[in-house]
Amino acid sequence: MSAIEVILVDQQDRPTGRMEKLEVHEKGLLHRAITVYVFNSQHQLMLQQRALDKYHCGGLWSNTTCGHPWPQEATQDAAERRLFEEMGMQIPLQPVFQLSYKLEMGNGLIEHEYGHVYFAISDALPTPNPQEAEGWRYASLASIDAEMRAHPERFTPWFLHTFSRIPAQFARFVAAQ
Repeated sequence: MSAIEVILVDQQDRPTGRMEKLEVHEKGLLHRAITVYVFNSQHQLMLQQRALDKYHCGGLWSNTTCGHPWPQEATQDAAERRLFEEMGMQIPLQPVFQLSYKLEMGNGLIEHEYGHVYFAISDALPTPNPQEAEGWRYASLASIDAEMRAHPERFTPWFLHTFSRIPAQFARFVAAQ
């Protein structure tokens, strides 16, 4: 993994510094992150299977894309950049909610993130970057929930943690459209 820096933040998402991404995950320090959920017109969520050689959670299923803003990069810009880098998609994203969590990732890594969550509805098809995504698929929220209950080991820890908030947030998002 290259020496990419991320933004360290406090519990109110105020920047407190910057640090190399792997070191932040080794120390479990709170940092800013982005998470993107792309739904199609049938209200199915696009899942991404992470590339097998990712530094953590390789081969696991997760939300459409995620990542970290660079220092001095706006979260909206980071969400759009990561969606293009990972899935080859350029579509409008809307900020929906924020959350914070601290989760063990295995291999001594900890995700301690203040996350900005974005949604989009689009029938555009992705062209995944094979260095980022092994695969993708659309699934209904109900079928994702059932699969998570039966086989949680197939999903990333942050997706398992966050997914319970998605159906209600998506219903509000659709109602506001």
